[in-house]
Amino acid sequence: MTKHIYRYRFARTVPARDIEETLMLALMAVESLHGRARLRMDGRYRFDKEQHTCEIDASTKVGADLAEIFTGYATREYGDDAVAIKQEVTPGEKRGKCSCAAASAPAGVAS
Repeated sequence: MTKHIYRYRFARTVPARDIEETLMLALMAVESLHGRARLRMDGRYRFDKEQHTCEIDASTKVGADLAEIFTGYATREYGDDAVAIKQEVTPGEKRGKCSCAAASAPAGVAS
């Protein structure tokens, strides 16, 4: 399975707590779309408070929706210049090798 990871790096001017809260809102939105169980099974992300970074595995529909909603919220809230986004596509990796944490609904944040 092809793996799609979005890597977000936030400006130091954006408080880590605000980033975490934005991620939590995005997780709640995705839970509303897909349900709690599907989010727990397919929602993979990692948030690093110290580095001001977040990674979202968008290899599934749930992950893709999480990435899209989080991107929309973050860029609207903090501005395009405060959020750098890179996409990494790795073909042929088996699912389950993601180093991202599974989402726990409602929105728990892994660090």
